[in-house]
Amino acid sequence: MTAIKTAIIALAAAAPLCLAAQSKVATVDVEAVYNAMPEKMEAEAQLKAVSQQYKAEYESVQKEFNQKYADYQALDPGTPSTIKERRMQEIQESDKKIQAFLKQADADLAKREQELNAPIKAKIAQAIKTVGSEEGYTYIIDSSKGTIVYAGADAVDVTAKVKAKLGLQ
Repeated sequence: MTAIKTAIIALAAAAPLCLAAQSKVATVDVEAVYNAMPEKMEAEAQLKAVSQQYKAEYESVQKEFNQKYADYQALDPGTPSTIKERRMQEIQESDKKIQAFLKQADADLAKREQELNAPIKAKIAQAIKTVGSEEGYTYIIDSSKGTIVYAGADAVDVTAKVKAKLGLQ
């Protein structure tokens, strides 16, 4: 709902420009296009496979951790404190390693997702640019986010005029 409101506001703001310069404005739902891309399905499958590998590794190290903890709890009450302390230190080190592993796995998955999605997003951007150019649009607005995703050659940049109006250089 917010994206629709933003798109409407963006269109309303662009309306005077359209009337004055006979500009053509269009909208595209980039998210819907992205979700329809076969490459997206392939990327999701690859991410799922990598995620399953990380999950299997996590379960393995978590099982080892649980075993160490169970062994610690099963120690005889008469066990010397130095042995108990060493075992507790091993448990704490294992926990730190697990946390570091989880953090690295999250970072790796995020990086992999970005790597897989970058060419898909570039392909969509190129298609939008081509459609905008071929159809003579001045602006194409992403209706899923309310942002301008294409500005044609006849788009007018009034940044300098706005700065001058505000007394800025």
